[in-house]
Amino acid sequence: MLEYGTRVVAGVTPGKLGERVDRVPVYDSVRQAITEHAEINASIIFVPAAYTSDAVYEAIDSGIKLVVTITEHVPVQDSLQFINYARDKGVTVIGPNCPGLISPSESKVGIMPGHIFSKGDIGMVSRSGTLTYEIAWVLTRAGLGQSTAVGIGGDPIIGRDVLEVVDMFENDPGTRAIVIIGEIGGDAEERLAARIRQKGMRKPMVSFIAGRQAPAGKRMGHAGAIISMGAGTADSKIEALESAGVGVAQLPSDIPTLIKNALASK
Repeated sequence: MLEYGTRVVAGVTPGKLGERVDRVPVYDSVRQAITEHAEINASIIFVPAAYTSDAVYEAIDSGIKLVVTITEHVPVQDSLQFINYARDKGVTVIGPNCPGLISPSESKVGIMPGHIFSKGDIGMVSRSGTLTYEIAWVLTRAGLGQSTAVGIGGDPIIGRDVLEVVDMFENDPGTRAIVIIGEIGGDAEERLAARIRQKGMRKPMVSFIAGRQAPAGKRMGHAGAIISMGAGTADSKIEALESAGVGVAQLPSDIPTLIKNALASK
């Protein structure tokens, strides 16, 4: 993140006060860090799953309004509790089990390889880290830069879902079109499609849904890839999105063409 240009001003590890990591001072608590660096407006959490909820609560109670949680294997009950607490406090949580977010050429709060992204006006929201990277590279090679890419995570309980991030992009003047990277499990894509059919969409959207070849009845991939009561399959998501006017790519490499066609039709 430092190499990318992100202003990382402090780190927190209890018992490490006074140490430095790549010139970044380390503190025993978030409160200490905030006292010394009043400009802090985001926290990124890498601590082990058993301690993640404590780190999230500490960031929230210290007044930080954006908390990016990279850690995987966070207990679902922990996620449910700290995400509800964050919402009550007006705090945005991204993750857990996510790669973070990046606004190319501006800032990266996450673990994605920054060199594959390029500055532009295509917003990306994704449940899959590796697919985020692959599709960002496809877009970059096609000359379609990105405004911001948000990896929301693949757990059953996450801080911000597809619909909420799409809303952010719809209201972002720097975003002209939106790429939605989904996968089997859950019903977020179906719910997005239902809302589009009801209210329409202001900006072109295209999508890729991973898991077309997943065997029926087999749980695969992220903890959130759970199919129930006929919802959450690749076919049901694709059918829902296409019925709402969202172009769905068969391959990641098809996405630039779908975007260009969608922008042209607007």
